[in-house]
Amino acid sequence: MGQRNEPREAARRKLIAFDGETWQALHQLSLDSMKSVQELADEAFGDLLRKHRRPVTLKDALRESARLMPANDPSGGRKRKGR
Repeated sequence: MGQRNEPREAARRKLIAFDGETWQALHQLSLDSMKSVQELADEAFGDLLRKHRRPVTLKDALRESARLMPANDPSGGRKRKGR
């Protein structure tokens, strides 16, 4: 398996089934990109979580919670009347 920059906590393992065509496509992508299937899966799940605005790290969670505050919304707050 490939090396990752961030330290891994206790890894959880789950068995995921792929149909033959999907597995062949993933395997070929891993060969072409010189990444392991695990690295591809990490990237894919990270993208999926970002798409659904689900923070992965505490830093991401804090950043997201600060965005939810109306005072931090650049377009929020009081609207000014035109003069």
